[in-house]
Amino acid sequence: MVRNVLGSILALAGATAAVWSPFRAWYDGRHGSTYRIDDLFSGISATKAQVAGSILLPFAFAALVTLVGLVLRSRILVAVAGLITLGFAILWMVRQGQVTGSLSVDSSGNGLGQGVAMALGGGLALLLAAGLMPGRRAAEPEPRPRSDVPTPDTPYEAPYEPRHALPADEQPPYEPPDGPPRA
Repeated sequence: MVRNVLGSILALAGATAAVWSPFRAWYDGRHGSTYRIDDLFSGISATKAQVAGSILLPFAFAALVTLVGLVLRSRILVAVAGLITLGFAILWMVRQGQVTGSLSVDSSGNGLGQGVAMALGGGLALLLAAGLMPGRRAAEPEPRPRSDVPTPDTPYEAPYEPRHALPADEQPPYEPPDGPPRA
């Protein structure tokens, strides 16, 4: 129970960080919401995107997958959401590195910004949440009825009593065998 609650809280925090990250600076003060999704596959350009066509879209999809995973208590869906988030953040870093020649971080605000760190942190938090969550348990099979216990459907049968048995006080005393058993 506690692992499920902690995993859910961590997953929600990771999804929130992933969705919030495009609204922060990603590189040289440029917000992530201005990068087009097409730029991730064709190369980063100076063309600015509308919010609906920006890299916010894969992060919002990852957040949706996270919510579905939490409702279904599916570790796999939460892990997939983490991989989507990390995948798109790393793909952006590769494309940005191809355009600029290298990725850097400066104390003056140039280079990689907080948005990238939030996206990577959100993806890692989602993966950690998937590992922390206990997930769903398999349904236990129904117990099979015991064969030695009568059910209401079986007719009553009296206990077995041998017909030729003598009463206990008339039985002959036990005598040990004369020798070892014969083969």
